[in-house]
Amino acid sequence: MKCSSCKNGNLERGYFEGLFACHTCSNCGGDLILLGDFLRWQELNPKADLSVEAKVDVVAEDTSRAMLCPLSGTLMTKYRIAADTEHRLDLSPSINAVWLDKGEWDLLKEKGLANKLAEIFTDHWQRGVREEETSEVLEDLYERRFGENYEQVKAFKSVLQAMPNRQEVVAYLLSD
Repeated sequence: MKCSSCKNGNLERGYFEGLFACHTCSNCGGDLILLGDFLRWQELNPKADLSVEAKVDVVAEDTSRAMLCPLSGTLMTKYRIAADTEHRLDLSPSINAVWLDKGEWDLLKEKGLANKLAEIFTDHWQRGVREEETSEVLEDLYERRFGENYEQVKAFKSVLQAMPNRQEVVAYLLSD
């Protein structure tokens, strides 16, 4: 079976870090993982620690173009892993297979998300990523608009939100 990512290598059966079945590209080092295999392994190993052993510089490749699933031939869908990275994982929704480019597993481990591999593809997770990204954009916008006073404005907003009569306080602040 040919690699859909680099188009040069062959996908060879193996075990992902000795944990569960996968197909690894002989050329680019990418891995195709069936979520079912990952979830079965996770069920049998609920206390497994998938965090990074030591602090290392993670270099994760990312396929920017659309990919076809090497098993089903269908288009894979890209999913953001977190708001603080543009990195996306590819999922073949027809067979629940995940393509991990070389280094992406290390990136997931570094971010503490390796145990949450299956959750990343849920609507709930993706909505959370979008909400977090929106919050960061608004935070930057307000910081630029309010400048050096932004911290004071945030502190007052927090105090205001705790007030039972906050509507009256806002009306007072807006009156001349």
